[in-house]
Amino acid sequence: MFVRQAFESNWIAPLGPNVDGFEADLAAYTGAEHVAALVSGTAAIHLALMLLDVHQGDFVICQSFTFSATANPICVSGATPVFVDSEPETWNMCPELLEQAIVACVEGRVKVRMGKEFREVPGGRLPKAIIPVHLYGMPARMDEIMAVAGKYGIPVVEDAAESLGSLYKGRHTGVFGRMGVLSFNGNKIITTSGGGALLSDDRALIERARFLATQARDPAPHYQHSEIGYNYRMSNILAGVGRGQLQVLDERVKRRREVFDFYRELLEGLPGFSFLPEPDGSFSTRWLSTVLVDPHLTGGVTRETIRKALEKENIESRPLWKPLHLQPVFKRYPMFLNGVSEGLFDKGLCLPSGTGMTEDDMERIAGVLKGLVF
Repeated sequence: MFVRQAFESNWIAPLGPNVDGFEADLAAYTGAEHVAALVSGTAAIHLALMLLDVHQGDFVICQSFTFSATANPICVSGATPVFVDSEPETWNMCPELLEQAIVACVEGRVKVRMGKEFREVPGGRLPKAIIPVHLYGMPARMDEIMAVAGKYGIPVVEDAAESLGSLYKGRHTGVFGRMGVLSFNGNKIITTSGGGALLSDDRALIERARFLATQARDPAPHYQHSEIGYNYRMSNILAGVGRGQLQVLDERVKRRREVFDFYRELLEGLPGFSFLPEPDGSFSTRWLSTVLVDPHLTGGVTRETIRKALEKENIESRPLWKPLHLQPVFKRYPMFLNGVSEGLFDKGLCLPSGTGMTEDDMERIAGVLKGLVF
């Protein structure tokens, strides 16, 4: 309906009534006061860092166990990402390591790889921002993270790209920090093909984000620009797709959780298979159904054994995110580790999780899994 209206009115270009409507719909759904609809979640993180005055030489603390899009805008901004490992309760940023990283930044004990050696970055300074992630739809421990951030006066930018529809103590993810980020990429629980959003209760921040995202055009009758801007605003067509998708979000969350329950009921009682439970106060969309496989308990069956067996049947599965501190492009940056994310990467697998899977699809997957472990 929304897309048809856009075509019928010939309102195809960026901005338009669907963009305004999608922003209002997202605000009403999440509880955020203000929303800017953008071309991607990556663009939203980039703008958030610009709004926090992140520049060359600044530190930004980033969760290591996540997709590279969380950290890429830090590097684009010229800042130094400081990677913090996970805790086992949610697989997200560890509040204790977060504080250790902040103290090290302030005291000038942060080390960057130079060739084969790590050397301290001269001069201590407070990080400009903290970016926790709500991974695979599971909310991070936001009470503890916000308490640490508040203690040192550091703004939080929540990467809620994977968690639209998730709740932490009754509130939607993305609304706890100074700003929150959503993604509507094609693999997300709802999609605009490509797209994202920036959330905040601060009207001035969102108005500034919209200005920068529309090429920072000055209010003049001619094209005039007093600062650098970006082509980051969502189109009216894609916003129409998003408005329609948002109407079925709760149904899709319900289905994702049903798919997760299917796998858990199938495998959880077997030695060596485990699933991430929901901590008290958390509601996860189960954006992806993930399982940990311990070959010491499964008789030698590993996550790779399962992945390759599924692949042989033309069924796609993937390992969990490879931690950013292990990625070649990020290996030179500071890291505060406890081994949790590396252990998860070694044992973890993302199973097929699409809301469009049929019962026949699930039984086909179950047949492959049963052939390996029953």
